[in-house]
Amino acid sequence: MIDASTDRVHRFRAEAESRDLPSEEVEEWIRVARPAVYLAESGDGPLVARIGGVPLLPHGVPEPSDPFVASVDLAALPPGATSLPLPADGYLLFFSGTEVSGIGGQVSDAVLYVPAGTPTAPSPLENSWREPYRTRELRTVWHQPSAQMPESYALDRWGDFPEDEQFELADELSDAWAHVGGYRPSWTFQLGGHPVSPQNDPVHDARTPEEAGPSEHGGTAHAQDADDWALLATWRCGDDVTELDSGVAHWVIRRQDVTARRFDRVHRYVEMA
Repeated sequence: MIDASTDRVHRFRAEAESRDLPSEEVEEWIRVARPAVYLAESGDGPLVARIGGVPLLPHGVPEPSDPFVASVDLAALPPGATSLPLPADGYLLFFSGTEVSGIGGQVSDAVLYVPAGTPTAPSPLENSWREPYRTRELRTVWHQPSAQMPESYALDRWGDFPEDEQFELADELSDAWAHVGGYRPSWTFQLGGHPVSPQNDPVHDARTPEEAGPSEHGGTAHAQDADDWALLATWRCGDDVTELDSGVAHWVIRRQDVTARRFDRVHRYVEMA
């Protein structure tokens, strides 16, 4: 039996061939895709994540400096659904304000890992400058390969100054990929994969100049340290955050820090259209 992700790749190859797109670029597009989990409201499945409300914090944990966004039950995720070395159980708690920060940067208390079995209690954030975000339960979950944004693909593939034709080819690959994507409900929270951003690619922005060395194709993605950066999560704020127009918050981290459970090293970015 062919799963949905494999079937999509097969259909993408067929669609790209029908558009006479170069097979080498088609295979590279597939190669750099990363698995992601998407969470949405409604559904009758188990509770995978909760958005908004009051966080459940372990006793003695310092109060995070920003409002509580989400709590994700890692044990409820499909095994291997992301390429990140996430813990098998426990909870990841995400925090973010709504001040646009296109440059981003490290925020030591933007993500908190709570191991399974840790005693917790509802903990209103007394120092928060806003009311809690609206509470929502996310029970719909699916996983699929996540492709890069076209501009990010072009920069990683051909270097800092791709030709117009190369940007156009990346757009054509993206369009072919989207064409065979099938229907997906409007998601609220993403784990792993590549970011979808209204402005800049937060994974690219997290790399230091030393990490952005040339790859074999003249790009930046394959420098040893640069490729360690990955998207941890994205929250689509939606109508709950009226001060942002199509706002999103991204949390970006090194894979080695996920392995070491050093979520205090996460970088956070807040953007809007």
